[in-house]
Amino acid sequence: MTANRKATILVVDDDRLVLATLAHGLTQAGYDVIDADNGDDAILLAREHRPDLALLDIRMQGKSGFDVAAYLREYCQLPFMFLSAFSDEQTAAQVKALGAVAYLVKPLDIGQILPVVDAALAADAARAAESIGPARASDAAMPAPEVLMAVGVLMHRYSLARVQAFERLHRLAQAEHRSIDAQAKLLLDAVEVLALPADA
Repeated sequence: MTANRKATILVVDDDRLVLATLAHGLTQAGYDVIDADNGDDAILLAREHRPDLALLDIRMQGKSGFDVAAYLREYCQLPFMFLSAFSDEQTAAQVKALGAVAYLVKPLDIGQILPVVDAALAADAARAAESIGPARASDAAMPAPEVLMAVGVLMHRYSLARVQAFERLHRLAQAEHRSIDAQAKLLLDAVEVLALPADA
């Protein structure tokens, strides 16, 4: 990061090995990390530390990642992304409804996660700058949540770096004469359809 202050990231996963691996990787990348293995602790830590971004597992004992995300959105106004082993239609729809900045499907290595984290933090910083000043030039640095999610899908599906995945999405949009936001929504809709049971 180029900012003077390190970003603080809250990582929440009830799998201790996954939690330790993510925390270590993010710390090595220069982030300050706080972690929790359940939703209740995650909410307490979020209230105390006000992290810049939360990485949430979805299915946990007690409060789910969705419960934590709803709290973060309503009471802390903190951006969050989901890391989940589940990519069914219902899960994807709820992720979109909650307004996650990204949705990545496990298994993932830290090299796939870091570019999405960087993009999410950059987008949030751009939104903050926009809310302070009237300049519109920062709009270009503010991809919609659907775009970040679509980039994450392409990264996972084709083992691409974030820049490569974004370029691929951009090329698809140009080829179909759509905006990149519209192309991202179309891709996410297609993922939801593919996740449907065969007899649906």
